[in-house]
Amino acid sequence: MPLSLDMKILIVDDSGTMRLMFKQMLKEFGFNNFIMADNGKDAIRKLNGNIVDLIISDWNMPEMDGLEFLQWIRKNISFNKVPFIMATAQSDKTQQQIVFANGGDSHIAKPFDSFELKATIDESFGLETKEQKRAKNEKVDGKVKIRAGHIQITDHLALGVLRDLIDTGEFKPEHFELETECMPGWNPVQNAIETNQVDVAFVLAPIAMDLFAFDTKIKLVSLAHKNGSTFVRNKQYVPEYYDNIDKYYQYKEVDIPHKMSIHHILAYKYLNEIGLKPGVPGQKGINVRFEVMPPVKMPEIMNSDEQVGGFMVAEPIGSNAINKEIGDLQFKSSDMWPGHPCCIVVMQEDFINNHLEAAYEFVDLIIKAGQFIDEQKERAAKIGVDFLDPDKKIGLTDQILTNVLSDEGGIIMNDMYPVLEDLDMMQHYMHEEMKIGKIIDLDEFADLRFVNAAMGR
Repeated sequence: MPLSLDMKILIVDDSGTMRLMFKQMLKEFGFNNFIMADNGKDAIRKLNGNIVDLIISDWNMPEMDGLEFLQWIRKNISFNKVPFIMATAQSDKTQQQIVFANGGDSHIAKPFDSFELKATIDESFGLETKEQKRAKNEKVDGKVKIRAGHIQITDHLALGVLRDLIDTGEFKPEHFELETECMPGWNPVQNAIETNQVDVAFVLAPIAMDLFAFDTKIKLVSLAHKNGSTFVRNKQYVPEYYDNIDKYYQYKEVDIPHKMSIHHILAYKYLNEIGLKPGVPGQKGINVRFEVMPPVKMPEIMNSDEQVGGFMVAEPIGSNAINKEIGDLQFKSSDMWPGHPCCIVVMQEDFINNHLEAAYEFVDLIIKAGQFIDEQKERAAKIGVDFLDPDKKIGLTDQILTNVLSDEGGIIMNDMYPVLEDLDMMQHYMHEEMKIGKIIDLDEFADLRFVNAAMGR
């Protein structure tokens, strides 16, 4: 039975930008009856005398946060049966468990798009489930189909180049056929991994490590790249107006693509080093606020809101924003950590067990695709424009992508060997300094047989 478009939806978020985005997304599906609140206490005041059919709340908010508000809702006889969705940057699995343990009906991690939000609403009303799994891989003409998920960033270009080289006949896999799926954000990638909808995923290393910590049966088989991200400062900042850069970023918003990301780590470290206290809304004592935004939306949001001091994101989004004079370069990720890991390639453990030859061949060819990018940057850029911007929404050009691939200190595609000590440094910094994530056994997580064979180690 479809949901009533007249139902009253309470939206609770301390960010005016996010409240507007919620409203715009929901209007796409015909919903028009909203109550807006900017924290839990404000929501309680606005519930007085109102009946609502659905609550969508952020977690990190001042005065009363989303978890406290959820607990109040579940204890209140007038509202304790109302479906409650926690829509938040608290994207790690530990936080999701807390939501469900306190009576939340569903959890959606920022950044998300309108279709993810609608699917979560359907799920909270019992109309749809995320636990559907696809059929097992079947061989056709002796080859198994590999379905690989990615998003629209240069970090995943090796997958696009591999697909193109297969399509042109320059690479001729003996054991697999390749199907790639461009997904709208990190949450669909994470969900596809969890529900076995993809065999291979190009994904942020901390997301994959967090999934592994909660018993998702995946293995790290290769890096997707090294370096490749930028911190872009709002063009509205004029340096001579301030004595120090910390005065500019203080009390402003900095956007990141995901809580579990190298972007969060490096932005956090940079802002700390210039004497600031960054954190998510609701944390005590912070003076720079992190907001999680879809990467492709970051330039447009910053361009329209002077309170957004900057964003940190994978290329080519940063360079594209700089080229359009929306922002200026603050630093490259390699300035903070030369040769750092970011996105990795993970493979379903059951796929490895059932299709070992295809697993070896796929990793070997993805390594060769990375080397091709390094050697033929202009051709790789042409491939990348169609692969990363198929709908021409980003406004990506061959020249911008060629510059990104040629940039000194930029993305590295010819060395995808995973250095486990680097990943260990990453997970310990997040766990001990930022208080997020779990520590995993990286020797258990990584299956280096394939990359060792591909790189002759």
